Amino acid sequence: MPAPAAAAPAATAPTVPSAPPPASGIRFDHVTVAHGRHHEHTVLDSLDLTVEPGEAMALLGPSGSGKTTALRAVAGFVRPVSGRVLIGGRDVTALPPYKRGIGMVVQQYALFPHMKVAENVAFGLKAQKAPRAEIPGRVTEALEMVGMAGYADRHPRELSGGQQQRVAIARALAIRPGVLLLDEPLSALDAQLRSGMLAELSRLHRELPDVSILYVTHDQVEALTLADRIAVLESARLRECGTPQQLYRSPRTAFTASFVGTANLLPVTVRRDGGVEFAGRELAVPTGDAVPGASATLCVRPHLLGLGAGPAPGGNTLRGTVTEVQWRGATHRLYVAVGGHRVLADLRELRQTPPLGTELALHFAPEDAVLIPAGIQPAAPADAGAHHG
Repeated sequence: MPAPAAAAPAATAPTVPSAPPPASGIRFDHVTVAHGRHHEHTVLDSLDLTVEPGEAMALLGPSGSGKTTALRAVAGFVRPVSGRVLIGGRDVTALPPYKRGIGMVVQQYALFPHMKVAENVAFGLKAQKAPRAEIPGRVTEALEMVGMAGYADRHPRELSGGQQQRVAIARALAIRPGVLLLDEPLSALDAQLRSGMLAELSRLHRELPDVSILYVTHDQVEALTLADRIAVLESARLRECGTPQQLYRSPRTAFTASFVGTANLLPVTVRRDGGVEFAGRELAVPTGDAVPGASATLCVRPHLLGLGAGPAPGGNTLRGTVTEVQWRGATHRLYVAVGGHRVLADLRELRQTPPLGTELALHFAPEDAVLIPAGIQPAAPADAGAHHG
Protein backbone atom coordinates (compact mmCIF):
# COMPACT_ATOMS: atom_id res chain seq x y z
CA MET A 1 0.00 0.00 0.00
CA PRO A 2 1.51 3.28 -0.93
CA ALA A 3 2.45 5.56 1.93
CA PRO A 4 -0.03 8.32 2.56
CA ALA A 5 0.95 11.63 1.10
CA ALA A 6 2.41 14.08 3.58
CA ALA A 7 -0.01 16.75 4.68
CA ALA A 8 0.54 20.04 2.97
CA PRO A 9 1.84 22.68 5.35
CA ALA A 10 -0.84 25.01 6.62
CA ALA A 11 -1.03 28.19 4.66
CA THR A 12 0.20 31.18 6.59
CA ALA A 13 -2.31 34.01 6.67
CA PRO A 14 -0.92 37.12 5.04
CA THR A 15 0.05 39.80 7.50
CA VAL A 16 -2.36 42.69 7.29
CA PRO A 17 -0.64 45.93 8.23
CA SER A 18 -2.45 47.69 11.05
CA ALA A 19 -4.04 50.95 10.12
CA PRO A 20 -1.95 53.92 11.12
CA PRO A 21 -3.32 55.83 14.08
CA PRO A 22 -5.46 58.81 13.08
CA ALA A 23 -3.77 62.18 12.97
CA SER A 24 -3.75 63.66 16.46
CA GLY A 25 -2.64 66.87 18.09
CA ILE A 26 -3.86 70.39 17.31
CA ARG A 27 -1.81 73.48 16.61
CA PHE A 28 -3.21 77.01 16.54
CA ASP A 29 -0.50 78.97 14.74
CA HIS A 30 -1.39 82.60 15.54
CA VAL A 31 -4.99 82.09 14.46
CA THR A 32 -7.13 85.22 14.11
CA VAL A 33 -10.83 85.12 13.30
CA ALA A 34 -12.71 88.33 12.56
CA HIS A 35 -16.15 89.27 11.27
CA GLY A 36 -17.42 92.25 9.31
CA ARG A 37 -16.83 93.51 5.80
CA HIS A 38 -13.37 94.73 6.71
CA HIS A 39 -12.73 92.16 9.47
CA GLU A 40 -13.15 94.94 12.00
CA HIS A 41 -14.70 92.74 14.71
CA THR A 42 -12.06 90.37 16.09
CA VAL A 43 -13.50 87.32 17.86
CA LEU A 44 -10.21 85.40 18.21
CA ASP A 45 -6.97 87.32 18.38
CA SER A 46 -3.74 85.60 17.28
CA LEU A 47 -4.27 82.39 19.25
CA ASP A 48 -0.98 80.51 19.60
CA LEU A 49 -1.63 77.19 21.33
CA THR A 50 -0.74 73.52 20.97
CA VAL A 51 -2.82 70.53 22.09
CA GLU A 52 -0.45 67.58 22.30
CA PRO A 53 -1.39 64.14 20.89
CA GLY A 54 -3.53 62.36 23.48
CA GLU A 55 -3.98 65.49 25.59
CA ALA A 56 -7.30 66.81 26.88
CA MET A 57 -7.27 70.61 26.66
CA ALA A 58 -10.12 72.69 28.05
CA LEU A 59 -10.84 76.12 26.60
CA LEU A 60 -12.30 78.03 29.54
CA GLY A 61 -13.75 81.51 29.50
CA PRO A 62 -16.91 83.60 29.71
CA SER A 63 -19.35 84.07 26.85
CA GLY A 64 -17.73 85.98 24.01
CA SER A 65 -14.18 85.07 25.01
CA GLY A 66 -13.44 83.26 21.74
CA LYS A 67 -13.38 79.66 22.98
CA THR A 68 -16.17 78.35 20.74
CA THR A 69 -14.71 80.23 17.77
CA ALA A 70 -11.40 78.46 18.36
CA LEU A 71 -13.13 75.08 18.35
CA ARG A 72 -15.07 75.94 15.19
CA ALA A 73 -11.81 76.92 13.51
CA VAL A 74 -10.48 73.42 14.19
CA ALA A 75 -13.73 71.88 12.94
CA GLY A 76 -13.58 73.92 9.74
CA PHE A 77 -16.79 75.86 10.31
CA VAL A 78 -15.00 79.22 10.38
CA ARG A 79 -12.02 80.33 8.31
CA PRO A 80 -9.25 82.35 9.98
CA VAL A 81 -8.35 85.68 8.42
CA SER A 82 -4.74 84.94 9.36
CA GLY A 83 -2.75 82.12 10.90
CA ARG A 84 -3.01 78.36 10.42
CA VAL A 85 -4.77 75.39 12.00
CA LEU A 86 -2.83 72.12 11.96
CA ILE A 87 -4.05 68.63 12.94
CA GLY A 88 -1.41 65.95 13.32
CA GLY A 89 1.12 68.35 11.83
CA ARG A 90 -0.94 68.78 8.65
CA ASP A 91 -2.20 72.22 7.66
CA VAL A 92 -6.00 71.85 7.47
CA THR A 93 -6.86 75.56 7.36
CA ALA A 94 -8.34 75.31 3.87
CA LEU A 95 -9.84 71.82 4.18
CA PRO A 96 -13.61 71.29 4.52
CA PRO A 97 -14.83 69.75 7.81
CA TYR A 98 -15.44 66.26 6.42
CA LYS A 99 -11.79 65.92 5.35
CA ARG A 100 -10.30 66.73 8.75
CA GLY A 101 -10.83 63.38 10.48
CA ILE A 102 -12.42 64.86 13.59
CA GLY A 103 -15.32 63.86 15.83
CA MET A 104 -17.52 66.57 17.30
CA VAL A 105 -20.16 66.68 20.05
CA VAL A 106 -22.31 69.76 20.64
CA GLN A 107 -24.55 70.69 23.55
CA GLN A 108 -27.87 69.93 21.84
CA TYR A 109 -26.96 66.35 20.75
CA ALA A 110 -28.08 66.92 17.09
CA LEU A 111 -29.37 63.36 16.70
CA PHE A 112 -31.63 62.52 13.77
CA PRO A 113 -35.06 61.88 15.34
CA HIS A 114 -36.26 59.55 12.56
CA MET A 115 -33.21 57.28 12.86
CA LYS A 116 -32.63 54.62 15.48
CA VAL A 117 -29.61 54.85 17.75
CA ALA A 118 -27.54 52.45 15.64
CA GLU A 119 -28.38 54.40 12.48
CA ASN A 120 -27.37 57.67 14.13
CA VAL A 121 -24.03 56.20 15.18
CA ALA A 122 -23.46 54.75 11.72
CA PHE A 123 -24.15 58.07 9.97
CA GLY A 124 -20.57 59.36 10.08
CA LEU A 125 -19.17 56.02 8.96
CA LYS A 126 -21.44 55.98 5.91
CA ALA A 127 -20.55 59.58 5.13
CA GLN A 128 -16.88 58.56 5.19
CA LYS A 129 -17.70 55.60 2.92
CA ALA A 130 -16.41 53.05 5.42
CA PRO A 131 -16.62 49.45 4.15
CA ARG A 132 -20.22 48.30 4.61
CA ALA A 133 -19.16 45.07 6.32
CA GLU A 134 -17.25 47.02 9.01
CA ILE A 135 -20.04 49.38 10.00
CA PRO A 136 -22.11 47.13 12.34
CA GLY A 137 -19.04 46.13 14.35
CA ARG A 138 -17.83 49.69 14.70
CA VAL A 139 -21.29 50.89 15.73
CA THR A 140 -21.42 48.20 18.44
CA GLU A 141 -17.89 49.08 19.55
CA ALA A 142 -18.76 52.77 19.91
CA LEU A 143 -22.01 52.09 21.76
CA GLU A 144 -20.27 49.71 24.16
CA MET A 145 -17.67 52.38 24.83
CA VAL A 146 -20.38 54.73 26.17
CA GLY A 147 -22.51 52.05 27.84
CA MET A 148 -25.36 52.23 25.31
CA ALA A 149 -25.06 48.86 23.53
CA GLY A 150 -28.52 47.80 24.71
CA TYR A 151 -30.23 50.81 23.12
CA ALA A 152 -29.27 50.33 19.47
CA ASP A 153 -32.86 49.81 18.28
CA ARG A 154 -34.42 52.75 20.09
CA HIS A 155 -35.22 56.19 18.71
CA PRO A 156 -33.78 59.33 20.34
CA ARG A 157 -37.22 60.29 21.70
CA GLU A 158 -37.14 57.12 23.82
CA LEU A 159 -33.93 58.20 25.58
CA SER A 160 -33.16 60.58 28.41
CA GLY A 161 -31.03 63.65 27.84
CA GLY A 162 -27.97 61.92 29.28
CA GLN A 163 -28.52 58.86 27.09
CA GLN A 164 -28.90 61.03 23.99
CA GLN A 165 -25.61 62.73 24.77
CA ARG A 166 -23.92 59.33 25.14
CA VAL A 167 -25.22 58.40 21.68
CA ALA A 168 -23.85 61.67 20.28
CA ILE A 169 -20.45 60.83 21.78
CA ALA A 170 -20.63 57.31 20.36
CA ARG A 171 -21.37 58.75 16.91
CA ALA A 172 -18.28 60.96 17.16
CA LEU A 173 -16.10 58.04 18.34
CA ALA A 174 -17.35 55.57 15.72
CA ILE A 175 -15.20 57.17 13.02
CA ARG A 176 -12.16 56.65 15.27
CA PRO A 177 -11.06 60.27 15.12
CA GLY A 178 -7.64 61.53 16.10
CA VAL A 179 -9.26 64.69 17.45
CA LEU A 180 -12.48 64.90 19.48
CA LEU A 181 -14.13 68.32 19.79
CA LEU A 182 -16.60 68.85 22.65
CA ASP A 183 -18.59 72.09 22.60
CA GLU A 184 -20.17 72.51 26.06
CA PRO A 185 -21.56 68.95 25.80
CA LEU A 186 -22.96 68.89 29.34
CA SER A 187 -24.61 72.30 29.58
CA ALA A 188 -28.08 70.98 28.66
CA LEU A 189 -28.01 68.33 31.41
CA ASP A 190 -29.12 68.67 35.02
CA ALA A 191 -26.52 68.62 37.80
CA GLN A 192 -26.73 64.90 38.57
CA LEU A 193 -26.51 63.84 34.92
CA ARG A 194 -23.70 66.31 34.33
CA SER A 195 -21.66 64.78 37.14
CA GLY A 196 -22.15 61.28 35.76
CA MET A 197 -21.30 62.28 32.21
CA LEU A 198 -18.19 64.09 33.39
CA ALA A 199 -17.00 60.85 34.99
CA GLU A 200 -17.73 59.02 31.72
CA LEU A 201 -15.74 61.54 29.70
CA SER A 202 -12.82 61.19 32.11
CA ARG A 203 -12.96 57.40 31.65
CA LEU A 204 -13.06 57.75 27.86
CA HIS A 205 -10.03 60.03 27.99
CA ARG A 206 -8.10 57.33 29.87
CA GLU A 207 -9.23 54.62 27.44
CA LEU A 208 -8.41 56.63 24.29
CA PRO A 209 -4.80 57.66 24.91
CA ASP A 210 -4.16 58.55 21.26
CA VAL A 211 -7.12 60.92 20.87
CA SER A 212 -6.61 64.64 21.43
CA ILE A 213 -9.61 66.27 23.10
CA LEU A 214 -10.50 69.95 22.83
CA TYR A 215 -13.22 70.73 25.38
CA VAL A 216 -15.02 74.07 25.38
CA THR A 217 -16.75 75.09 28.61
CA HIS A 218 -17.53 78.06 30.83
CA ASP A 219 -17.78 75.75 33.87
CA GLN A 220 -14.53 75.62 35.79
CA VAL A 221 -15.50 72.40 37.62
CA GLU A 222 -15.70 70.58 34.27
CA ALA A 223 -12.34 72.01 33.19
CA LEU A 224 -10.62 71.14 36.47
CA THR A 225 -12.01 67.60 36.41
CA LEU A 226 -11.36 66.60 32.80
CA ALA A 227 -8.46 68.59 31.41
CA ASP A 228 -4.77 67.85 31.42
CA ARG A 229 -4.29 71.57 30.75
CA ILE A 230 -6.61 74.56 30.68
CA ALA A 231 -6.37 77.52 28.32
CA VAL A 232 -8.12 80.57 29.79
CA LEU A 233 -9.53 83.00 27.22
CA GLU A 234 -10.91 86.49 27.76
CA SER A 235 -11.94 89.13 25.22
CA ALA A 236 -10.73 87.02 22.25
CA ARG A 237 -7.27 86.49 23.71
CA LEU A 238 -5.44 83.69 25.47
CA ARG A 239 -4.68 84.93 28.98
CA GLU A 240 -3.00 81.91 30.53
CA CYS A 241 -2.45 78.20 29.96
CA GLY A 242 -1.34 75.53 32.40
CA THR A 243 -2.33 72.46 34.35
CA PRO A 244 -5.43 72.76 36.55
CA GLN A 245 -3.20 72.71 39.63
CA GLN A 246 -0.97 75.48 38.28
CA LEU A 247 -3.86 77.78 37.40
CA TYR A 248 -5.67 77.15 40.67
CA ARG A 249 -2.74 77.34 43.06
CA SER A 250 -0.46 79.83 41.30
CA PRO A 251 -2.45 81.98 38.85
CA ARG A 252 -0.43 84.64 37.04
CA THR A 253 -3.36 86.98 36.38
CA ALA A 254 -6.27 88.23 38.46
CA PHE A 255 -8.68 87.13 35.74
CA THR A 256 -7.45 83.54 35.89
CA ALA A 257 -7.59 83.56 39.68
CA SER A 258 -11.21 84.72 39.65
CA PHE A 259 -12.34 82.42 36.84
CA VAL A 260 -10.58 79.19 37.79
CA GLY A 261 -12.20 78.76 41.18
CA THR A 262 -13.35 81.37 43.67
CA ALA A 263 -10.74 83.84 44.89
CA ASN A 264 -10.30 86.75 47.23
CA LEU A 265 -8.32 89.35 45.27
CA LEU A 266 -7.03 92.05 47.56
CA PRO A 267 -5.18 95.21 46.43
CA VAL A 268 -1.85 95.41 48.25
CA THR A 269 1.41 97.34 48.22
CA VAL A 270 4.73 95.51 48.37
CA ARG A 271 6.70 96.52 51.45
CA ARG A 272 10.41 97.31 51.38
CA ASP A 273 11.05 95.02 54.35
CA GLY A 274 9.22 92.08 52.73
CA GLY A 275 5.56 91.16 52.82
CA VAL A 276 2.73 93.43 51.75
CA GLU A 277 0.35 96.01 53.16
CA PHE A 278 -3.41 95.65 52.82
CA ALA A 279 -5.88 98.25 54.17
CA GLY A 280 -3.30 99.46 56.67
CA ARG A 281 -2.42 95.94 57.80
CA GLU A 282 0.94 94.25 57.36
CA LEU A 283 0.74 90.74 55.92
CA ALA A 284 3.55 88.21 55.63
CA VAL A 285 3.39 86.59 52.19
CA PRO A 286 6.00 85.50 49.64
CA THR A 287 6.78 88.46 47.38
CA GLY A 288 9.33 86.83 45.08
CA ASP A 289 10.98 89.42 42.87
CA ALA A 290 8.19 91.99 43.28
CA VAL A 291 9.48 95.56 43.31
CA PRO A 292 9.22 97.25 46.73
CA GLY A 293 6.59 99.98 46.71
CA ALA A 294 4.75 98.46 43.72
CA SER A 295 1.04 97.74 43.69
CA ALA A 296 -0.07 94.13 43.33
CA THR A 297 -3.01 91.81 43.95
CA LEU A 298 -3.03 89.23 46.71
CA CYS A 299 -4.94 86.04 45.92
CA VAL A 300 -6.27 83.92 48.79
CA ARG A 301 -8.74 81.08 48.19
CA PRO A 302 -11.78 81.17 50.54
CA HIS A 303 -11.28 77.59 51.77
CA LEU A 304 -7.77 78.47 52.98
CA LEU A 305 -9.11 81.03 55.46
CA GLY A 306 -9.66 79.87 59.03
CA LEU A 307 -11.75 81.26 61.86
CA GLY A 308 -10.42 81.42 65.40
CA ALA A 309 -9.14 83.41 68.32
CA GLY A 310 -5.61 83.65 67.01
CA PRO A 311 -3.49 82.67 64.02
CA ALA A 312 -0.84 79.99 63.97
CA PRO A 313 2.70 81.30 64.53
CA GLY A 314 3.77 83.28 61.48
CA GLY A 315 0.22 83.45 60.10
CA ASN A 316 -1.82 86.45 59.00
CA THR A 317 -4.97 87.93 60.49
CA LEU A 318 -7.78 89.81 58.74
CA ARG A 319 -10.27 91.44 61.09
CA GLY A 320 -13.66 92.43 59.80
CA THR A 321 -17.45 92.42 60.15
CA VAL A 322 -19.81 89.66 59.00
CA THR A 323 -22.21 90.96 56.35
CA GLU A 324 -23.74 87.69 55.11
CA VAL A 325 -23.76 83.98 55.95
CA GLN A 326 -24.69 81.25 53.45
CA TRP A 327 -25.17 77.60 54.32
CA ARG A 328 -23.88 75.36 51.50
CA GLY A 329 -24.39 71.92 52.96
CA ALA A 330 -20.92 70.77 54.00
CA THR A 331 -19.70 74.36 54.40
CA HIS A 332 -20.75 77.82 55.46
CA ARG A 333 -19.65 80.78 53.38
CA LEU A 334 -19.02 83.93 55.36
CA TYR A 335 -18.94 87.35 53.71
CA VAL A 336 -16.74 89.62 55.77
CA ALA A 337 -16.09 93.34 55.27
CA VAL A 338 -12.38 94.01 55.84
CA GLY A 339 -11.11 97.55 55.37
CA GLY A 340 -13.81 98.33 52.81
CA HIS A 341 -13.25 95.10 50.86
CA ARG A 342 -15.37 91.96 50.74
CA VAL A 343 -13.61 88.78 51.82
CA LEU A 344 -15.13 85.32 51.42
CA ALA A 345 -14.35 82.46 53.81
CA ASP A 346 -15.53 78.88 53.22
CA LEU A 347 -15.57 77.03 56.53
CA ARG A 348 -16.61 73.53 57.51
CA GLU A 349 -20.24 73.56 58.55
CA LEU A 350 -20.46 75.66 61.73
CA ARG A 351 -22.51 74.48 64.71
CA GLN A 352 -23.32 78.11 65.47
CA THR A 353 -23.17 80.78 62.79
CA PRO A 354 -22.06 84.31 63.72
CA PRO A 355 -24.88 86.89 63.64
CA LEU A 356 -24.63 89.63 61.02
CA GLY A 357 -22.56 92.51 62.30
CA THR A 358 -20.28 90.28 64.37
CA GLU A 359 -16.63 91.28 64.38
CA LEU A 360 -14.28 88.37 63.90
CA ALA A 361 -10.79 87.39 62.77
CA LEU A 362 -9.88 85.31 59.74
CA HIS A 363 -6.48 83.67 59.44
CA PHE A 364 -4.35 82.30 56.63
CA ALA A 365 -0.81 80.98 56.28
CA PRO A 366 1.72 82.96 54.21
CA GLU A 367 2.26 80.03 51.85
CA ASP A 368 -1.47 79.92 51.07
CA ALA A 369 -1.39 83.32 49.35
CA VAL A 370 -0.21 84.17 45.84
CA LEU A 371 1.02 87.62 44.84
CA ILE A 372 -0.07 88.66 41.33
CA PRO A 373 1.85 91.54 39.71
CA ALA A 374 0.02 94.72 38.79
CA GLY A 375 -1.42 95.00 35.31
CA ILE A 376 -4.90 93.49 35.59
CA GLN A 377 -7.47 95.05 37.86
CA PRO A 378 -8.67 92.89 40.74
CA ALA A 379 -12.05 91.33 40.06
CA ALA A 380 -14.81 90.86 42.60
CA PRO A 381 -14.68 87.42 44.24
CA ALA A 382 -16.41 84.93 41.97
CA ASP A 383 -19.65 83.71 43.52
CA ALA A 384 -22.39 81.31 42.51
CA GLY A 385 -23.26 81.86 38.87
CA ALA A 386 -21.68 80.88 35.62
CA HIS A 387 -18.94 79.08 37.50
CA HIS A 388 -18.99 77.69 40.97
CA GLY A 389 -16.92 78.21 44.07
